[in-house]
Order: sequence, then structure tokens, then C-alpha cells
Amino acid sequence: MVSFCDFVGEIALLEGLTVVYKSNIDLFFYVIGSSHENELMLMAVLNCLFDSLSQMLRKNVERRALLENMEGLFLAVDEIVDGGVILESDPQQVVHRVALRGDDVPLTEQTVTQVLQSAKEQIKWSLLR
Repeated sequence: MVSFCDFVGEIALLEGLTVVYKSNIDLFFYVIGSSHENELMLMAVLNCLFDSLSQMLRKNVERRALLENMEGLFLAVDEIVDGGVILESDPQQVVHRVALRGDDVPLTEQTVTQVLQSAKEQIKWSLLR
């Protein structure tokens, strides 16, 4: 269960959009939804993203550390939302999944057989959804 008691941020309505944001040292984190979106859901996404990054960066959530780990940020966002649909709101699960995906070998270092096997797996999972 997500607790919103520790949410230190702001909620704003801007040009028909609901904006939830928080700052930390030299960074600002924003989650934006339509004016019809539930602010609590947007806060849950923001808290999940921030807490996931905090764990991944070992509580060192600042500009330089984030720039050095931009791939992890992108993977975390990909695990949390997809096309505006919230997939995960538990930071522990997000960090676990990012760690699993981070262990993947880059395409440039894979053999042709490994690339074909990876493509087969992706097609199989996309068809099973």
C-alpha cells in the first residue's frame, strides 16, 4: 500500500493539465496528466519513480548521479508506465525489474543466434498479451 503522508511536492493545474511535482537538491520531477486524472494516482507514480531512483542511486538522487545513470531512469519509467497506463507502483518491484533488464547483454555484443532467440522471445510475449 502506498502512503501519501510522506509526499513532499506540489499539485498544480496548468492549461487543462494536472501537474504533480517534487524537487530534490538540483532536480525537479514532474508527472503530468489530463485535468480529469486522479491526483493521488499521479502522486503514486511520482513517488514510485522517485523512490525507485533513490534506491537505484543509493539515496544519491542528484543531477550528476542521474545523468550518469540515465539508462536506469529510462528503464524505471518504462516499468512504471506504458502509454499512459500505470503498470507498477511498487518501487521494490521496479528496482528488481530494472536490475533484471540491466543484466541484458547489449546487441553489439550478442551473437546472431542470441539476437534471433531474443527476437523470438519478444514476439512470443507480445502475442501472449
